[in-house]
Amino acid sequence: MKGAPPQALSALAFSMKKAFILYSLFFFLFSFFFFLSSCASAASAEEYYAIGMAYYDMGKFDEAQRWLERASSVKTTMRASEYNLGRIAYETKKYTVAAKHFENILKRDKENVMALKSLAYTKVMLGDIDGAEKYYAKVLKLEPESADEGYNYAMILYAMEKYAEAEAVLKVFSYDMPDNKNTLLLLARSEKAQDKVEAIDDYALWLVQNSDPLVRYEYAEALEAASYYARAIEALKKALEEWAVGAETEKFKKSDVQYTLARLMLTADTNNDEALTILQESVDGGFVNLEDIDALAKDPRVSKAHQEEISRIAGTLSVKLKPPEEKPAELE
Repeated sequence: MKGAPPQALSALAFSMKKAFILYSLFFFLFSFFFFLSSCASAASAEEYYAIGMAYYDMGKFDEAQRWLERASSVKTTMRASEYNLGRIAYETKKYTVAAKHFENILKRDKENVMALKSLAYTKVMLGDIDGAEKYYAKVLKLEPESADEGYNYAMILYAMEKYAEAEAVLKVFSYDMPDNKNTLLLLARSEKAQDKVEAIDDYALWLVQNSDPLVRYEYAEALEAASYYARAIEALKKALEEWAVGAETEKFKKSDVQYTLARLMLTADTNNDEALTILQESVDGGFVNLEDIDALAKDPRVSKAHQEEISRIAGTLSVKLKPPEEKPAELE
């Protein structure tokens, strides 16, 4: 401003200084209120999360979900909220939604063990066994000394019929087996599925301190496969002695155990008449596999007299299973 009077320059300088002070004050106030707003949001999010988890603990999942969704919008509570939203979806059997929540966490944190475990569980419920196996494998890499995770991983491998792999994983944690009946039983089953004679010892070890007709039946199957017929018969008799209310299932029936016992007794001891009584009890109890009984009647290891009696039992069952003849419709 060439030629401007000193008074004008002084006024301009004052105006500029005043504007700078006002701008600085405005910037300070804006920053301060933004800070307060952020603190308030964080505080609110923590409160929302606490309320959501309180509702979760009470089993009120709809209310818990609403509060956790609010908490998930703030960074400080985002991950925990997302994880628990996944848990809510899992508990309410919305497995696809649950998987999405856990996958979102893993996008930001690939080694989040809790999310990996939860996603593996969810994949099992979705029937995606391959996916479950993949995530459990990652968990075991991150927690190589976890016997519990080793067992869960082996369970998935067993379900995939990867019996050798399941056995290998379980044997890494062999130190835990004396105190973990589930691990020992899964090992025995994995070995049995591979027709390994080692299964016999592991079943026997499990049965020393535990009692279950189904496991006893599996043990008898392993013994028969190894040609230990007398021990197999003993195990089947013990299974029937241990039978209790609740043991019967759609896939495992007392009549099946009775038939297997009768079959073994008839083929291993040709003079044992008790076996015929047990066979009849099996049929009376609901055993309806006529093909198995017919095959037993033709088995060369069975005595001639027993074959005739088995054929009679088969004939009676055949008549029982035959559908009633339809009556001709009456003429109107």
